[in-house]
Amino acid sequence: MTTFNLTGYNTGAFTLLGIPGLEQHQVWISIPFCLIYFVAIVGNSVLLMATEHSLHAPMFFFLSMLAITDLILSTTCVPKTLSIFWFGPQRISFPGCLTQLFFLHFSFVLDSSILMAMAFDRYVAICSPLRYNTILTPRTIVKIAVGISFRNFCVIFPCVFIVNRLPFCRTRNVPHTYCEHIGVARLACADISINIWYGFCVLLMAVISDVILIAVSYILILCAVFHLPSQDARQKALGTCGSHVCVILMFYIPAFFSILAHRFGHNVPQTFHIVFANLYVIIPPALNPIVYGVKTKKIRDKVIFLLFPMRSY
Repeated sequence: MTTFNLTGYNTGAFTLLGIPGLEQHQVWISIPFCLIYFVAIVGNSVLLMATEHSLHAPMFFFLSMLAITDLILSTTCVPKTLSIFWFGPQRISFPGCLTQLFFLHFSFVLDSSILMAMAFDRYVAICSPLRYNTILTPRTIVKIAVGISFRNFCVIFPCVFIVNRLPFCRTRNVPHTYCEHIGVARLACADISINIWYGFCVLLMAVISDVILIAVSYILILCAVFHLPSQDARQKALGTCGSHVCVILMFYIPAFFSILAHRFGHNVPQTFHIVFANLYVIIPPALNPIVYGVKTKKIRDKVIFLLFPMRSY
């Protein structure tokens, strides 16, 4: 993993402890984690191969972006987590910790923005089908992709510097399986008000705004769907949107629980919090390609062709 060339005074390594209270069971916990991670890697790789010739279509372009971002999100955290489960607490250098922190949060907010872009794609496809190709041109799609990537980079990159400025003079033992912003900042022997408030700003600027826009898009979609004259058309539209809503819920519910528990959940057991925090970096990346592969006929046919080429004849 590439690390940032930082010249701060924090040169000591951190120790990732894993899941406090479940040390004796971590080897067994690693089995489902390893299987789910394998499904995420294989599923998103197959999804990328299935959509590589359809990138001119907006939905497939966004699906490719989602698959790449999911691979980054899970690979940033899960290999280190598995090494902790198998071999006990693991050391990670301070620049390595900041690198993991950056890619974790960047890929998370980028995932959120891609889901928002996909909701907008569905809104245009259902509410303005005759203008779909004129609104979502290839040039527009590239602008959306560059725009959301640049926005999220600018929002997350300062986290590296506001953590790097902190002095760590007490403990460097991180009671977690990976480095994340507030969890690392709480180990500092200094005021972390800037970190806390910046975390809130990131939540509002990057995530809550996406959720609001997604909700508005699907409200408008539902209004349009129930005005469709054909029962079959309504069922098809609701089926497509239903799979997207499932993906959105799978992504946001564990993530919001982890974010809110860090800031307000002082009565939430640490063990439960860390287990739940691991879910949003591994479950959505594993389930996204399955949901979209099952619900999207073009992807389903392409996957069957890739796996069983002889059946295409």
